[in-house]
Amino acid sequence: MADEEYGSFVDWNQMGDLATSSGPTKVDCKDLKEFKQLARQGYWAKNHKLRAQVYQQLIKAIPCRTVTPDAEVYRDLMGNAATKRQSSHLPLPDFVDGNPVPQYCLKAESLTSVHQIISCVAGQLPDISYCPSLPAVTSLLLHFSKDEAQCFENISRILACNEPGKRLLDQTFLSYESGCMTFGDLANKYCTSAHKLIVATAQDVLEVYSDWQRWVLGDLPFSHMVRILDVFLVEGYKILFRVAIALLKFYRKHKAGVQGGQGSQPPQQDSDKVRADIRAFVKGIASVITPDKLLEKAFSIRLFSRKEITLLQLTNERSLQQKGITVSQKRYNQYRVVNTTFCVLRNLLPSFLHGALLRSL
Repeated sequence: MADEEYGSFVDWNQMGDLATSSGPTKVDCKDLKEFKQLARQGYWAKNHKLRAQVYQQLIKAIPCRTVTPDAEVYRDLMGNAATKRQSSHLPLPDFVDGNPVPQYCLKAESLTSVHQIISCVAGQLPDISYCPSLPAVTSLLLHFSKDEAQCFENISRILACNEPGKRLLDQTFLSYESGCMTFGDLANKYCTSAHKLIVATAQDVLEVYSDWQRWVLGDLPFSHMVRILDVFLVEGYKILFRVAIALLKFYRKHKAGVQGGQGSQPPQQDSDKVRADIRAFVKGIASVITPDKLLEKAFSIRLFSRKEITLLQLTNERSLQQKGITVSQKRYNQYRVVNTTFCVLRNLLPSFLHGALLRSL
């Protein structure tokens, strides 16, 4: 079992092999490229205390806004943890869009701590208007925190990151939705067969792709997600795209196996059924795909750069702004029709016309 200092919120009976720390006990590395390689290789993956210490080191190194709330702010606001409301049903802020807190390997009572931390974040960072991934990231980081205050500080630093060109978590509806469109662009380019499957089987492609972050942050088992978090804290937002594309590739392979090879595509169906099918596959992925295999697939995608993601994201943000879509409108049906038409049409056009079609739509 890991040092109690870094595991007081964890239900160790659920941790499986991760409950026994082994492997290296320290990381002597300050070069970013070397850190990236160590993260991808899972250098600290078998030692809970070392992973916790590495997370603190990486998060403290994040460039942040001048005024970023820290652990002392949390302690001043929340007081003695013993006086907190003993309920995991504390209301979450609207900006998480109803996404629940994944328990992962936390104790049941630790969910109360996650709710308290997110509630405090909402009060201290009022400029956040849409961040559905926050419950999952908070739950994950609490596994590796000494107390609630440290977890709050870590979350605050991630949200307050102001490093040019570095993106960590979407915090507005505009950035989140443009990310969904960008994922569709990347799926069409780097995962063509799976994208065609979604276009052929789902009535609303964007409805399906709107879950792409949830596949990674929420649906994946803890053993897989924590390996992704290792890389995320080093490389940022693009790892989420890579893993989601890899999941889509594995899902396509899974569906081909279910259908018995290269037979005809199944009939088009309600998008919610396709969404539920993908999410069920991701939740059960541990039985067929290891964390190493998932990351290997994610990093095998060639010519997948942060620059490309940024350009696509900016183009899609401008497209949404031109339509006047900048805040949540409960899934704005008219836009969905336009975007679904776009997703179908771009499969019929040469790649050099995609950008022109996007701007015209």
